[in-house]
Amino acid sequence: MKKLILVAAFVACTGLAFAQSVDLRRKIEVSGTAEQEVTPDIINVSISLQEYIDGKNKVTIDQLENQLEGAVKDAGVTKDDFTINNLSAYNNTYQKKKNPDFLASKQYLIRLRDLNKYNQIISKIDPKGIQSTGIDSYDYSKIDELKNELKLKALLSAKQKATFLLNGINEKLGDAISITEIDNGNSIPGPRVMFRAAAMSTNNVPQDSDIDFKKIKLSFQINAVFEIIK
Repeated sequence: MKKLILVAAFVACTGLAFAQSVDLRRKIEVSGTAEQEVTPDIINVSISLQEYIDGKNKVTIDQLENQLEGAVKDAGVTKDDFTINNLSAYNNTYQKKKNPDFLASKQYLIRLRDLNKYNQIISKIDPKGIQSTGIDSYDYSKIDELKNELKLKALLSAKQKATFLLNGINEKLGDAISITEIDNGNSIPGPRVMFRAAAMSTNNVPQDSDIDFKKIKLSFQINAVFEIIK
């Protein structure tokens, strides 16, 4: 008899614990989104210089590099934003020893905050020594701040949606029960434009570059569950 009572008590306690673990609150689940487009304000430009023969003389990579370094300095670009590909320089030295007629080349990366600086730099370099230029990548300086703002806007959008729906059936919105951020794979897109050396006018002034940046578009979604109160 005592065993039967103990078993009954155990079942009763288990049932009570199970009932307490079930969330019986009335809930509404909604999603909110927020998105925005911004124009990149950091542009990483690559420039490739190559030696060339001018009549009987060779215009060396050192001469071209000095022109580029001076132009970069005059444009106000800091040393940290001007990078030389040392591996390319090493290969040039090896090739020159193997073949005296070899035309050396070097690649450089310049980080610009103003694309107009690009024309200013290119105009001070011998155009025959510019092998190619291209947009390596780009970024937005306040990307983290923008992401946080959009996440908050998405959450507020979800709350407004839930409030609107509940008002339609004379119900009230309670506290948030859960908030989930949906990863939409937001990232900085790759460069859309690659271009050859800038065209030069007859007076050695670079013409306007026809560069059209694809804007960075960020989109965030928040799923939220709210309690419905009386």
